[in-house]
Amino acid sequence: MKALVRALREPASVAGLGADEWTALLCAARAEQLIGSLARRLDGQPMPGRAATVLADARRAAEQGRLHALWEAEMARRALEPLGIPSILLKGTAFAAAGLDAGEGRFIGDLDILVPRDRLDEAEAALLDAGWEWVKDDPYDSQYYRRWMHELPPLIHRDRDRMIDVHHTILPPTARPTPDAAAMIADSVVVANGLRMLSPHDMIVHAAAHLFADGDLAGGLRNLWDIDRLLRQFGDDGLLARARHHQLEAATARAIRLAAHLYGTPVKAGRLTLVDRLYARRLLARDGWGRQTRVWTRFAFYVRSHWIRMPPLLLARHLWIKWRRGGAG
Repeated sequence: MKALVRALREPASVAGLGADEWTALLCAARAEQLIGSLARRLDGQPMPGRAATVLADARRAAEQGRLHALWEAEMARRALEPLGIPSILLKGTAFAAAGLDAGEGRFIGDLDILVPRDRLDEAEAALLDAGWEWVKDDPYDSQYYRRWMHELPPLIHRDRDRMIDVHHTILPPTARPTPDAAAMIADSVVVANGLRMLSPHDMIVHAAAHLFADGDLAGGLRNLWDIDRLLRQFGDDGLLARARHHQLEAATARAIRLAAHLYGTPVKAGRLTLVDRLYARRLLARDGWGRQTRVWTRFAFYVRSHWIRMPPLLLARHLWIKWRRGGAG
């Protein structure tokens, strides 16, 4: 994993890598969904023919994924625009639509959009009318999402087989921080053709929230790479003040420190804390074949991811119900 971080940070570091080292690098990049980003970073660097073939394939796949993501965003816009509901793109699709550095080679999964909370029911109905369907028609899951989560249950289009996550804020209402979703929507900026994205500061704050306050850090190196790219493009002037407004100053400051530590992001970050080093240990928990390592570290962060999402009694009830139903928490 350190080789992957080093290659993204300093592309020339791949010079002289042996066959086994290239295998480890490519396996780690694929496991972390950074293979497209790595391919873009290493473009023009000397490398073995087989590695060049793998990375060329990754560049083509990333470009195809970008086109699919932008088309799906356009379909969502067409469904919501007649109602006057803004389509505010989040994460990878936003980066791609705006042509940001963070979108270069980035793997894009589901379409994530943010809509005003008071327009959520209208947005849901419009998307259902436009061909999206529930991924799982489960009454408990539906109730759980609608009462405790920051998004609708996942939807998938019946023809295109593409998923959309419709958010009304960026963290579960039960989480400790309470970001100001209304301010994020009000300060969103136009990308093109009626599509919008968060302001630069809010994009970075959202990325930090997604990394530290909304999960177990699975795929964290990719999220941190997003933060590095965004910081390099937009800088950090005024960022912590905006993060403080969203009650996410600590998460954003930690993201800045770790981005500077791992990727060399040129910001005033301060020294790593002991807790920061635990996060870095989790982010680097893969072996040379891309397999996950450090079982207890990963388990601790898994428990943490549930703990920060909801109060203990609610968490216990939810996990008990999911266990009885044979599902995952």
